[in-house]
Amino acid sequence: MNAFQKLVEHSNKVSNFRHLSSIVGWDQAAVMPSGGAEARSNAMAELEVHIHSLMTQPHLGDLFAQAEAQTLSASEQAVLREMKREWQQANLLPESLVHAQSLAGSKCEHAWRSQRGNNDWDGFEKNWAEVVKLSQEEAQIRAEATETTPYDAMLDIYEPGTTSAALDTLFADVKTWLPSLIDEAIEKQKHNNILLPSGHYPTDKQKALGLEVMKLLQFNFEHGRLDESVHPFCGGVSTDVRITTRYDENEFVQSLMGIVHETGHARYEQGLPQSLAGTPAGEARSMGIHEAQSLFFEMQLGRSEAFVDHLARLAANHFQGAEFEQENLSKIYTHVNKGFIRVDADELTYPAHVILRYEIERDLMNGAIKHTDVPELWNEKMKAYLGLSTEGNYKNGCLQDIHWTDGSFGYFPSYTLGAMYASQFMAAMKQTVDVDAAIRSGDLSPVFTWLADNIWSKGSLLTTDELVSKATGEVLNAKHFKAHLENRYLG
Repeated sequence: MNAFQKLVEHSNKVSNFRHLSSIVGWDQAAVMPSGGAEARSNAMAELEVHIHSLMTQPHLGDLFAQAEAQTLSASEQAVLREMKREWQQANLLPESLVHAQSLAGSKCEHAWRSQRGNNDWDGFEKNWAEVVKLSQEEAQIRAEATETTPYDAMLDIYEPGTTSAALDTLFADVKTWLPSLIDEAIEKQKHNNILLPSGHYPTDKQKALGLEVMKLLQFNFEHGRLDESVHPFCGGVSTDVRITTRYDENEFVQSLMGIVHETGHARYEQGLPQSLAGTPAGEARSMGIHEAQSLFFEMQLGRSEAFVDHLARLAANHFQGAEFEQENLSKIYTHVNKGFIRVDADELTYPAHVILRYEIERDLMNGAIKHTDVPELWNEKMKAYLGLSTEGNYKNGCLQDIHWTDGSFGYFPSYTLGAMYASQFMAAMKQTVDVDAAIRSGDLSPVFTWLADNIWSKGSLLTTDELVSKATGEVLNAKHFKAHLENRYLG
């Protein structure tokens, strides 16, 4: 067995433990009783330390040196590149920090579940202080090793090759046209006759409808399942994908489209190249590309008139009411409203929520602000971007997201990058695929074949820019996102 093969074998071992970690994480979020929190946190921390130990074994350096001297195919070179990147990143962090972060993150996230509902910023802040401190320590270590800013070092975990300088430019442009576009859309919709949910929508019926929609989206139930959690997410592994949503029996809007969103994530996972499974080259390219899949499903497909036709038809199997008629559903799913909650936000106001979080986490990791400044800054930015005050309203302000509870700083830009990529993918797809006809037929295979051929099957063999360029003929170009929004909301 040569050096490259030994590295692949070792990567598969690490992947098996990550598989277990992922499923345990799903269990913690979806079904674990509250009394299991402390013991589970200790077990997960121990597992994270073990994985870190495997990834940093001293002999791996020699294997990488030997493998780089081998004659490898183009795909093998990509596999080696991604394995080495992962190895280098793991070696930056001491085992003690990995252990402390896992414990602090589990403690903070578990407590957050009740603290948010109680609007308890003071209680949350006590736990979060440790998470932020450890994340800043990690960011500084990474920054010194890569000669970047602390935030850029964290951003690179989720968006390899992206910098805050590039994001600042990108988001600054969005802020020049988004506010007026939001106001114009709201004005245009002012006289819309829209019937909002006003009945009782039992959870079991909502779930049954969601499962039918997942079938329409060709989710493979032999390799995945739908469950419920406080915060919707997609977890597990490509051969066992776990998606969740949350239900509110007073409305159906968010749970249904949440399922569409998470199914996009899941289809990407299920479509990753199995020949590369167990290596980082067989994983998703970046979180921005991952979010592009979920937002392609939710925004590009899910809110199109052709797809809403299917939602109305399927909903009739479970619910009665004029609110489920196609025309009304279309109005609901394209209704623009300046609201507090990111996950409930419409497509047009959503980027404002992301930019707000990006600016705060960037400055927090770079040490320009303190974690105790966050509520006040959140309020200031919400008033500036959406005209809303969150003063004293922590539940609907800075406590609403799960991401910062475990130190996932650098993640939030992925959402708007994903929306931009999704728009660009749709524009490219329409050059060769009659998307509307495929949706209306009820067989979306042509759409999914394009995504599988151009995105899913590539895993991380290509860099993000290479992947996007090969799929669309150009690197990320935000004009497609702006054009999509103007066409849908002002056209």
